[in-house]
Amino acid sequence: MDQYLSMLGTEKVNERTKDIDLCTTLEMVTLMNREDMTVPEAVRTQLPQIAQAVDLIHQALHSGGKMIYLGAGTSGRLGVLDASECPPTFSTPPEMVQGFIAGGDSALRNAAEGCEDDPELGVQAVCQAGVAPGDVVVGITASGSAAYVLAALREARRRGAATVGVVTNSGTPLAQLCDVCIAPDVGPEVITGSTRLKSGTAQKLVLNMLTTCTMIKLGKVYGNLMVDLNPSNRKLRERARRIICKVTGVSEQRAEQALQDAGNHTKLAIMMLKSGLPREQAECRLAEHQGVLRRALAGCEQETPASSQILCSQTACQY
Repeated sequence: MDQYLSMLGTEKVNERTKDIDLCTTLEMVTLMNREDMTVPEAVRTQLPQIAQAVDLIHQALHSGGKMIYLGAGTSGRLGVLDASECPPTFSTPPEMVQGFIAGGDSALRNAAEGCEDDPELGVQAVCQAGVAPGDVVVGITASGSAAYVLAALREARRRGAATVGVVTNSGTPLAQLCDVCIAPDVGPEVITGSTRLKSGTAQKLVLNMLTTCTMIKLGKVYGNLMVDLNPSNRKLRERARRIICKVTGVSEQRAEQALQDAGNHTKLAIMMLKSGLPREQAECRLAEHQGVLRRALAGCEQETPASSQILCSQTACQY
């Protein structure tokens, strides 16, 4: 294992930053910025694999499955972060996208680096998440060799779940355990081996794409507006009103009333305003189109009020 780690690109000495300790502060930050600019290009090389992973995750979530992130250290924290932001951004139930880190929640604040070497903890995390066929487990590890992540993916595959890997080195053991392996090769870090830097940036970019593009495909975005956001605080409620105003052209006062009438569901408020349907019929219309607002609105334009009433009586009003 020691020889394997020494061969990783992220463990090599970066010749461009080898004298960074002699630099002025401006020179230091300039060097770091220059290195960071290489990360999006490394991610770009993996766009086909990222698209495959998005389609895999979308299929799972659309069919009622779960998406589970598993990682250690920086990788684990990024997975937990991405998962925790899905409910307020897209109104997803907490169990739909979950994040687990080696060492448990305390490892989010305190280093527990030794936990990544414990394969049993990875198996336990998969068991705790209740991973089953129809789910997708995403293992995140810069080196591609963290025992916690590898054991978790083996257990996930044993249980019949699909697996995705996110790693910042090529040719790693992780690839053998994944249906899709996303491996942007970021090269040597600014500080040798410090994978919280370029590796962490690359992982964050990839995770952003995985969840955001999946949620778009699930109909939680209209245009580029987060119409499924949960208006749970003042900032988000103001954003919800602005979105309603943007899509429908109504005043802020009318948008607020519509939001209340829709039980604080931004998408439903838009559906009611744009279609003229009462809440129950608007809910049914969205349900018939799996919550995709654009398709639901297009369907309304093609139907008479009478046919819409018949449809509502035949459709389960959930979306």
